[in-house]
This record gives sequence, C-alpha cells and structure tokens, in this order.
Amino acid sequence: MKELHPGEVGLFQNALLAAIYAVLTLCLAPLSYGPIQVRISESLTLLAFYDKRWVPGLTVGCFLSNLGSPFGITDMVIGTLATFLGVFPMHWCPNVWVAALLPVVSNGLLIGGELYYLAALPPDLSAGAAMAYIGLGELISVAVLGPLVMKVLRKRGII
Repeated sequence: MKELHPGEVGLFQNALLAAIYAVLTLCLAPLSYGPIQVRISESLTLLAFYDKRWVPGLTVGCFLSNLGSPFGITDMVIGTLATFLGVFPMHWCPNVWVAALLPVVSNGLLIGGELYYLAALPPDLSAGAAMAYIGLGELISVAVLGPLVMKVLRKRGII
C-alpha cells in the first residue's frame, strides 16, 4: 500500500471529520434542526481550538449536514457561514472556554435570525428569543458536551 504524503493525511482526516459531523447531524435530525436545536456534531467544533487544520472538515461537514435542512440552500449558506465564523478564529483564543463562545455567538445570531425570518415560529417569539434558543442549544453542545468529547479524544491520542 502506498504511504500517504502529510498533505494527503490532512485531506483524508478532514474528509473523515466532515463525514462524521454530517452523519451525526443527519442521524440525530430531530435535535439538529428547528428553532430549538442541540446539534451534537457541534461539540466537534472545539477541534479548531486545538488545531486550525480542522476548520475545513468542520465547515464542509456543516455544509453537508445542511443538505438535510428544511431550509435548503439558505441554510446551506447561512449555516455553513455561521460555523465557519465560529471555528476559524478559535485557535487565537486564550482558552477553550472563550473558544466555545465563538460558535455560540455566530450560530445564535445567524441561525437564530435565519429561523426568525424563514420559519413559521409562534408570533410571540421575537428574533432575540429565536437567537437565544439557538445560542442556548449551541452552548449545551459546544461548551458542555464539547470539552467532554475533547477530553476523550485527547486521552486516546487523537488530538
């Protein structure tokens, strides 16, 4: 078997990460879409804090997972942008807790705003409330579940 060049390993690892992110999102669809969501796959976004090379896999994984979104192309663009804006600056954060707030804010604002304008939300639900619900789900996934996932991955030598 041919040995992989280091650049090919990175591409393979990012493709695998994108697939894992997308499968987790799609398999857990009832939790992954809608005005109240906790995307378990978003716990993986903290990988970008430990190494910026994970940004492409996380971004592509989000794009692929949004193929299953009821908002179609709009969610593919806005959702992917929200994830990218959350993970791209992570490696500059001073600690994992600050890094975890980046996707909470980016997804809360962008996805919450998207759902407010596109979804048939109850009339008494404001844009701010929609953003808060998405942000809360993201907080659970990234700031609570994320560090636990990262601990397991670090213990196994994956990151």
